[in-house]
Amino acid sequence: MRNELLSPAEMAEADRLAIAAGPLDGYGLMLRAGEAVAAVVLARYPAAKKVHVLCGPGNNGGDGYVVARLLAEAGVDVALWAEGKQKAGSDAARASEACNLPVNHLNDFHPEAGEVVVDALYGAGLSKNLSPYAQAASGISGAENVPVVSIDLPSGVSGETGWTRAYFKADLTITFVRKKHGHLLMPGRSLCGEIIVADIGIPDSIIDQLKIKTFENTPDLWLRWYFPRTAIDVHKYQRGHVAVFSGGPNSTGAARLSALAAARSGAGATTILSPGDAMQVNAAHLTSIMLRKTDSVADVDEFVNERRPFAYVLGPGFGAGDKARDFTLWLLARNRLDETQGRLDRGGVVLDADGISAFRDEPAALFNAARRVGAYPLILTPHEGEFGRLFPDIAADKKSSKLSKARAAAKLANAIVVYKGADTEIAAPDGRAAINANGAPWLATAGSGDVLSGIIAGLLAQDMAPFEAACAAVWIHAEAGRRFGPGLIAEDLPSAIVSILRELIETQPDLR
Repeated sequence: MRNELLSPAEMAEADRLAIAAGPLDGYGLMLRAGEAVAAVVLARYPAAKKVHVLCGPGNNGGDGYVVARLLAEAGVDVALWAEGKQKAGSDAARASEACNLPVNHLNDFHPEAGEVVVDALYGAGLSKNLSPYAQAASGISGAENVPVVSIDLPSGVSGETGWTRAYFKADLTITFVRKKHGHLLMPGRSLCGEIIVADIGIPDSIIDQLKIKTFENTPDLWLRWYFPRTAIDVHKYQRGHVAVFSGGPNSTGAARLSALAAARSGAGATTILSPGDAMQVNAAHLTSIMLRKTDSVADVDEFVNERRPFAYVLGPGFGAGDKARDFTLWLLARNRLDETQGRLDRGGVVLDADGISAFRDEPAALFNAARRVGAYPLILTPHEGEFGRLFPDIAADKKSSKLSKARAAAKLANAIVVYKGADTEIAAPDGRAAINANGAPWLATAGSGDVLSGIIAGLLAQDMAPFEAACAAVWIHAEAGRRFGPGLIAEDLPSAIVSILRELIETQPDLR
């Protein structure tokens, strides 16, 4: 499975390269697209009383004219509605001329129950609002509750950002070659319905030329080459050691959630680093997870020299003060020291919640420390509010998509950024990014993010590369929430990931 995601500009370049390489020209690709959509409509809606095809002035509309012609030739009752004129000599004009059906003005469009609408008004490249007529058509389709099949993207949804003001809500969206950013970015993702990616004759070799850096976050991205493989003779410290920093006596639960998640995700050993006044509280709730008194940087240094943990979680329930900043900067400096001595620690520092907020007044201190490390040992996991506190200028950019903001933040901070939400983005400083699409609303519960931090650390500790570890953790965490369903609380998640890990390991492709 290929999981590259294309921007509208990248899709246009893929079309250009494919046309230059042949054998299909632009009109040939349009015919292939129309054939794919018509075949799906015939298969999915064989009993439709009528199919309304709504065509715009561009190539998306051209696809629609092909669909209308093919459906009519198959004996379907087709009503053709149009908005705007095709550019003379264009592929869309050629498709329009080949379609002999009468054309109605979109102003008079009104579907009825039992009919189907094919939305071919505007595609992924739309950068303006829908016209009043198109807005009315979308509203009428929704009010009459007729199925809508959108070509490429529901009209009104940006293929670049997923944003929309007025839009069609599709039951089924048929796109071509690869999904686009807007299929997965919210709110676009919620408007596409089922997404089908149709082959129209553009080979993978064309997409390879584009050197795409945006992906849908699925196991195909990280399972084969990056996911941990455990040998039969391994011992616990070879599976990695995770250290999780605990807050004070009244806020210890978040750290324990992270530690349990790290252990469940495969770390061979997990230790909670607890302030002295919270030792008894933590001890009362721990069994397999170890405990160490840690009140100062000197205490952390002593522990690290003795136990050499591979990954750290700092922030859940910790408190957003000087202590969080001091510990974080020391850990990053420690990794730098190890690098200069030729023994860079594996794993990294997962900074979440209070650990992120602790740098709201001096983010440059964190970013400079991360840049001095030289590798990517820092993983930031902000939700929208935390992102705004750490990256206020980037967050304030109204023109950039959430994906673009995650990328900009990762580059600025020299960190892996996990920008959490319904469409969580994972971005790396080198420009790679993934959009997660298997999330569920049940994950919107207190402590869920603490568990995610622990899963990331657990995978880092097993020597998984940071970007891929973050991607895998986000997918596993979301899948656990999706499968568990209503009633989920954070305490359920560490156990819920067990069956998912088993499936991943059992289906992990052989590297031979």
